[in-house]
Amino acid sequence: MKVFVQILRTLKLCNFETLKPYNTFVAKDDLFDVLIIGAGPTGLACAIEAQRAGLKAVSIDKGCLVNSLFHYPATMTFFTTPELLEIGDIPFSSPNQKPTRQEALEYYRRVAEHYHLRVHQYQCVDKVTGADGDFQIHTTDLHRRAREYRARKLVIATGYYGLPNLLNIPGEDLPKVFHYYREPHPYFDCDVVVIGGKNSAAIAALELWRHGARVTLVHRGPGVEPHVKYWIKPDVENRIKAGQITAFFNASVTAIEMDEVVLNTPDGERRLANDFVFAMTGYHPDFTFLRNLGVELRSQPGGVDDPEVEDVSPVYDPQTLESNVSGLYLAGVIVAGSRTSEIFIENGRFHGKQIADDMRRKLRK
Repeated sequence: MKVFVQILRTLKLCNFETLKPYNTFVAKDDLFDVLIIGAGPTGLACAIEAQRAGLKAVSIDKGCLVNSLFHYPATMTFFTTPELLEIGDIPFSSPNQKPTRQEALEYYRRVAEHYHLRVHQYQCVDKVTGADGDFQIHTTDLHRRAREYRARKLVIATGYYGLPNLLNIPGEDLPKVFHYYREPHPYFDCDVVVIGGKNSAAIAALELWRHGARVTLVHRGPGVEPHVKYWIKPDVENRIKAGQITAFFNASVTAIEMDEVVLNTPDGERRLANDFVFAMTGYHPDFTFLRNLGVELRSQPGGVDDPEVEDVSPVYDPQTLESNVSGLYLAGVIVAGSRTSEIFIENGRFHGKQIADDMRRKLRK
């Protein structure tokens, strides 16, 4: 039972404050040519390209294989076509023009099996020591056992889905508040507030309403965002016009209480009866982790994705994707920093080739 609880915690998010190693034994692996932190599509692509370059590679992830995709809504459909999600020259066959989450999970499992990739799942990275040529990566597994890996080169491909943008309001830590939406069934006949106006908020609001929840959408903008998927936007707008989904625009949630939420609206304060809250406010890369690694970050006020969020981006060589830390490379959406709308699987999957080419050249020297 304890192991089961630990697995559930890890699938949601690793908490390094509570997940302390109780076993002081440290098992040292052989020296790898490259270690990739993150086993999402981009991390897997990096491992494949390193393997093709003749490098000994290992990937580690705090969760399961393609952990972020696993946490997508159960019925999610990708906005892109199957061939744009392909890695390692393995065809992504789907009868659908836009593949589903389930199809993607099966595809990436098949790719990992095909290339016999060495992927160590459920390994939380506590710290990284050493330097170019001999990095030491210290991790903790599900059973709180400490482990140490050694690698000549290091790739960070951790994405951004693990850290939600918090509202920083009273009550956000209540058990009824979620920053991830999976499926609608548990919220039947409940009063649910969905915060946000982008794709994830619109999809959650529609699915919850269609499965019997009483849904209120709250967004600080004047309406549903213009770039919401073209088949989702008119659907949610029509539900709002018909009064099936209640919406408050130019509004914000100022507090969350046990049985209510408090809104700041153009007409003043409003209190709504409430059972659950989905704060679909977006996510961001782990900048603290990058700083601890020595990666330099540039920042300026007003991000592209959200003008109220600081625009933070790491320093790296655009040709090789090597950061200012020698031997440490960045791959996938983390390259864009807080501009998370600039890099997706479709373009991040090519980062592995750039990185592998540079590592092979330098390791040969």
